[in-house]
Order: sequence, then C-alpha cells, then structure tokens
Amino acid sequence: MKDASPQITPETIYLKDYTAFGWQIEDVHLTFHLSPGATRVVSKIHFAPNPDAPEQEFFLHGEQLNLIRTAIDGEEVSPEVDAHGLHCKVPSGPFLWECEVEIAPDANTALEGLYMSGGMYCTQCEAEGFRKITYYPDRPDVMAVFTVRVEGDMPVLLSNGNLKDKGDGWAEWHDPWPKPAYLFALVAGDLINHPGAFKTMSGKDVELNIWVRPGDEGKCAFGMEALIASMTWDEEVYGREYDLDVFNIVAVDDFNMGAMENKGLNVFNSSCVLASPETSTDANFERIEAIIAHEYFHNWTGNRITCRDWFQLCLKEGLTVFRDGQFTSDLRSAPVKRIEDVITLRGRQFPEDQGPLAHPVRPESFQEINNFYTATVYEKGAEVIGMLKTLVGDVAYSKAVDLYFERHDGDAATIEDWIKVFEDSTGRDLTQFKRWYSQAGTPLVDVSEDWNDGTFTLTLKQHTPPSPGQDVKEPYVIPIAVGLIGPNGDEVLETQILELTEAEQSFSFDGLPTRPVASVNRGFSAPVVLSHDVDRAFLLAHDTDPFNRWDASQGLAKECLVAMIRDGAEPDPIWLDGLERVLRDSTLDPAYRSLMLDLPGASEIAQILADQGVTPDPEAIWAAGERLVLARAEGWKDLLPQLAKEAQVKGTYKPDAEQSGKRALGASAATLISRLDGGAAAQERFEGADNMTLQLSALANLIRVGKGDEALSKFYEQWKDDRLVMDKWFGLQIGASQPEAAIERAEALTQHADFDWTNPNRFRAVFGALAMHHAAFHHVSGRGYALLTDWLIKLDDKNPQTTARMCSAFQTWKRYDADRQALIKTQLERIMAKPNLSRDTSEMVSRILAS
Repeated sequence: MKDASPQITPETIYLKDYTAFGWQIEDVHLTFHLSPGATRVVSKIHFAPNPDAPEQEFFLHGEQLNLIRTAIDGEEVSPEVDAHGLHCKVPSGPFLWECEVEIAPDANTALEGLYMSGGMYCTQCEAEGFRKITYYPDRPDVMAVFTVRVEGDMPVLLSNGNLKDKGDGWAEWHDPWPKPAYLFALVAGDLINHPGAFKTMSGKDVELNIWVRPGDEGKCAFGMEALIASMTWDEEVYGREYDLDVFNIVAVDDFNMGAMENKGLNVFNSSCVLASPETSTDANFERIEAIIAHEYFHNWTGNRITCRDWFQLCLKEGLTVFRDGQFTSDLRSAPVKRIEDVITLRGRQFPEDQGPLAHPVRPESFQEINNFYTATVYEKGAEVIGMLKTLVGDVAYSKAVDLYFERHDGDAATIEDWIKVFEDSTGRDLTQFKRWYSQAGTPLVDVSEDWNDGTFTLTLKQHTPPSPGQDVKEPYVIPIAVGLIGPNGDEVLETQILELTEAEQSFSFDGLPTRPVASVNRGFSAPVVLSHDVDRAFLLAHDTDPFNRWDASQGLAKECLVAMIRDGAEPDPIWLDGLERVLRDSTLDPAYRSLMLDLPGASEIAQILADQGVTPDPEAIWAAGERLVLARAEGWKDLLPQLAKEAQVKGTYKPDAEQSGKRALGASAATLISRLDGGAAAQERFEGADNMTLQLSALANLIRVGKGDEALSKFYEQWKDDRLVMDKWFGLQIGASQPEAAIERAEALTQHADFDWTNPNRFRAVFGALAMHHAAFHHVSGRGYALLTDWLIKLDDKNPQTTARMCSAFQTWKRYDADRQALIKTQLERIMAKPNLSRDTSEMVSRILAS
C-alpha cells in the first residue's frame, strides 16, 4: 500500500474552516525498529470520541509510508489509503488503533520526518513531518502523552520526556506532558554528551546534556552556559520552571531550520549550538545564546501551551521571539539589541510586507504551511507583543501573561485566547488592536507639526497600502513613543506614549517656552514607516533615546545616498561631522558606535528610490555606497586610529557584551582603514588573529580591496576540516567581493569539491550570500538570477523547504527596470515549468509571479 504519488496537488486551507478532530487520544505507544533503508514503526493508540467535535469520517494523515498492517481492537482492518493519509471505519466508542509502517530514513532528503544526517537518525516534525513517520492526526490541537521505545544498534537512543528504562540496543522514553505530534523527536547515533545540571526554583534537580558527534565535544561549553542562563532567566522574569528530569540538546548537521523545541529533546542545527573562540565569531556566540534561549522558552510558550492550528503559528513564535529578545537585552545591551532587531525587521520583514509575499501575522489561508515560517510571523509577531506590552504597561503585561499560563496550560490556544487574557486582566477593549494580526502590510505614519504661542501640536496620519487580497485597511492602534527636546538640547518632555487609533489624530503639548524638536517613535515603539520633516542632525547630536539617535543618523545616510545616486551630489558634510562627534564620544558603548558606522542596506535604498518614483539601479547604488565609504575613510583618517586603539581587547577571549562591542568597533574602523592602506593592516590582523572574529573580519577586508586570494587559500588549508567554518569561507568570498567578482566566485564555488548542495547550511552559504549581495544578484547580465534558478530547480527534488524559502530572493522583482524584470520573470517561469515541482516551491513562485 505504498504511496508512490510523485506530487500532491496543492489544497488551500482556510482558517474559517477549522473543525476540531473527532477523536481524543488517551495515550500513544510507539516502537521504532531502526534501519537506514527500512525502519519499522509500530503504533498503538487509544482513541475515544471527542464530544466537542462534529461527526466526521475517521482520517489519519500519512505521506510516503509503506503500510504493513492495521488493526482495531486486535482485529485487522483494511483502510482506504491515498496520497494524504488513510480513511477507515471505526467503532462508535473508544478503541485501540494499531498500525505498522515501513519508512526509509536514508532516502529522506527533504529533512522532515525521520531522516539520516551523517549516519545519525534524527527527526524534524514541525510543521507536518510526523505524517512521514506513521499514520496519525498530524495537527497541533491533538495532544497526547507519548511513550516511545527505540530499538537499534546506535550507542545513544533518545526521544522526548524522561528515560523510563534502557537495555542493550533499546531505550524507552516517556513524556508525561500531552503534546501534539509536531513536538515529537527521536535521535539515535554515535554521540558524545557534554553534561550539565540545573536546580529549579522549587529545588528539583535537572540533568542537562548537549549531544554532539565525536570531535565536537570541545564546542559545547558556551551552549551549556547559555542554556543554564536561559533557565534561570525564565524563572526570575516569567516564573516558569522546567518540568522534566532531563533536558537534551542534539547538534545535527543537516537541518532546514535553526533549531526545534521538541519537548525535552531540542534538535539544533550544528551552527546554532557549537562554538569556540577559534571557530566562531562574536555574532555566532550571540546568535547561539539567543537561539538556545528561544527554544528553551518554547517549553512554556509553545509546548505547555501550543497553538490550536497552524494559523496561530505567531502565537507561539511571536511571543517566544519577544521573550528571547528580552533575554538578550537583559544579558547584553538593550539599545544595541533593539537596533539590531529593527535592522532585521527593515531588511527582511518590511520587503515582505511591501511585496507579493505579504500576509497578515495570522494568515487567513495557506497551501503549504512551511511557507509561512516568515519574518512576518516571527519578527513582526514579536513586535505586536511588544506593542501590547507598551500599551498596557509592564505590570499589567506580567499580570496578563501569568493569567495566560494559568488559564491555558495544557491547551492548544488561539490569538483570541491570548488577547482575552489581556482584556480580562486590564479591562481594555482590544478589538481594534487585533487588526495587527489580521491585516497585512506596514503602516505609513505621516507626522506634521504646529507651533502656536507655547502649544506644540503633532498631527499623525496613518495609512497602510494595499497588499495581496487586502485592498482596504482599517486604522490600527499604534503606540507612538514621543519625547520633546529644547533648542539647547535639553529634554523638555520625557517619553510619552501616544495612542494613534484614528486615520488622523492631533496631540498637543502646552506651556512650552520655545518650540521643541520632536523625537517620534522612540525605541521603535511601533513597526511603521515614519515620514517626519525633522532636523535629523539635531537629533543625532542631542536625542537622549539611543534608537532615535541612531535612526536619525540612518535617515541622514539614506538622504545622502539617494542624493548621490539621483543628483550626483557629494557626501553630506553636516551628517559626516555630526556622526564623527558621536564616534569620538568614548562614553558611548563601543557596540553602539559600531552600529552608527553601518550604512543602510542597498535593498533599502532601492525601495526608497522606488517609492520616490525612481527605478533603482543596483550598480549605481553600489557605486554610491563605495564612494561614501571612501569619503568617510578619508575624512576620518585621524579618528580611525583612535577608534582602533579604543577597541583593543586585552586578556583571554570572552564572547561577552563588553569584549564583543570593542571588537565590533575595531572591525568597523579596520574596514575604513583598509580603504586607505590597501589592506596592509588587514593582512597584519589576519596573520596575527587568535580568534575567528578578528580573522574573519580581516579576511573580509582583504577581499574587499582585491587582495584576498592568498589569505583565502591559507584560511581554507587551516579550516578545511571544520564544516561550520567552511560555511563562512564559502559565504564570505561572495559577500565581500565586487559585484562581478561575486558572481564569478559563486559560479566557481558551486563546482568546488566541498560544495555539498544537499546540506542546507552550505547551500545557504553560497546562495544566501549571493542573494544578499544586491549589486551582484541584480547584475545587468542576469547571471545571478540564472545561477540561483539553476540550483533551485536542482534542489527542489531533494529539499522543497529550503528551495521555497530561497525563492524569496525574487520577491522585490517588480521595483526594477523592465530588462531586469524580464530576466527574473524568465527564471521564475523556468521554475514553474519544472516537472513535479514541489507544492512548497509552486506556491511561493506563484505568489511572486502574481504580484
């Protein structure tokens, strides 16, 4: 009864059609007889009718399974099997379902379900991977207690929950907490554990392990420290205690995502847990710390309380991203973290909101749920949580979240449940606020000012452009944080929250001696695009809000670059002088000053030009950026050695905020210095580097000035046996090269012996770097488009998830000139013409083409 269907016809699923599953599950017993090519999975499940569900046919999801046997209450049955699962007649009362299937983990290249990675068995079941393991109601609202027996010849056999018993060639695990199938996990392999321990606030001892391949055990210490810090923080800030006897993390090389929060057995992409000073950058360490925290925090916001259906994905992801952001802000620099988050939002989510892939934080429909693991669900979802906290205040937020845990522990919840606890605990009507979940697009907020005899008035107008399927948008509730600064630079009004609820509203401030300068949307209190004719140079010099001070500089940089591109203007000396004064202020956090040196992304400049009715030219954008970098280097040649000296770090390497900030500032200064000395200092830094942060930044500077070939060869010889460092080597030489050279390097690297295109990390290292190199990817020849398309067509048969996500590189195609649009359209049509195109990729490309 094997399903040999090459492709499942896409079906649109709608939120409005949600129906509860017709049966409840009392318990699940699974037995795995592991074999790479023929794993047998035996399931025993006690079903009982669900009194709260309408009458329906008994259906279990299942894909790519070889059905061996099924039985009900011990009697064999013959269900009807199709490409989606099986249908079967069942008793009207409780019954025992038994099923045996065979699957082939070594043939599973899609990396969902049970598959092999470097000889190790591992699983990825979110969102709908469990149906590739056995027949089951694979939906998040069906929760059950699992007992799992794993049999095989691997030394380590892991699953969810607590270890119940084990023997030679077998282990049995029991998870006492009901969970949906997407949280199921199994790992079996030749692994070594890095042990740890944690005592919870109630005095319970928890065993901690990070399991890795032999040879990686020296890269686990930081991950363990991050895990313990996360457990401590969640107790102290949210009052959430861990609830099992053991917490296991496993590092896996072949993984489509960053990590997965399976109950008690987190499976991590190796790049998101393994770290050492020699092989990992400061950014790697911070990312690992955040991802470990994110997956741990899911234990409550995602596991103990899960989502009723996949339309509620933002319920667990948005809240958990917000929580891990709080964690990083508390451990490191809150202003720097906020700026970094906004850079990510503007770089990834705003383009999503402005293009054919726009969708609400909670979508109304989908064909392939894997395509909705997006920046809108995660990053914008977190921004919505942040706005809610801003509106109700810190104390009320904590009270509401406590009520959420109390009321919905063990539930598969909805956005309505989440909003209701805030309404019940605060007495506020949040009906209008819910539009943040149902409407797509980024609101545009226009700010105008009026000054009249001591009264300063701000008038705010909000408008959200049309997006696919939503032409008209209703006004949002938008919390706008505002402060007022006097002409002498003193703050005359501390930050206040203005609640913009109408299409247009005015807010007045009385009794002011002189006209102030308004600092609007402080801390990026709302994810909006702000239009405000304000003296940004003044804000750069005097704003007490770190975010708005940085944003003022960014605004001046954008104006400068646009003027250079449109009008051939010279770099703005007023902005450069103001920025230099900030950079000379040694009382400021070095990480903050480093961020001040970063220029807006090329894609962001392209969107600004498009919004002004100017067709963006990627080559002109690149050239203007290069001119501006050189102008800053030449103008600050006396300042740069001072910055480099301040950034020197003495003593043993630590990936903490203090040292990382200094190294970031030093790297920013070194990048400018390399434009003046032709890479001489970069070569010296490369040769003397004792950590990956210094070595990689020096290598990047050598590549940028065209002198990186020898260093690249040395780097390769030094690190060719470290797969994660090699990912850096592949990506850096594309990302740091001149546009045409970047394409040539990308083409050459696809033929390199170490280019394992079936590994998601290696594929993303090459093509992610190419897609993010704006001028290279959009080269007038179309070579970048064609190269990516060639490999997407090849990858789709192996890994549809990674293929579909990489297709988003084309989402902004309509803002470019007619020739580039024609080139991109040809490539998109090539993808659509591929025989047996996956439903993941088909949906993604169809949406992009339909824009």
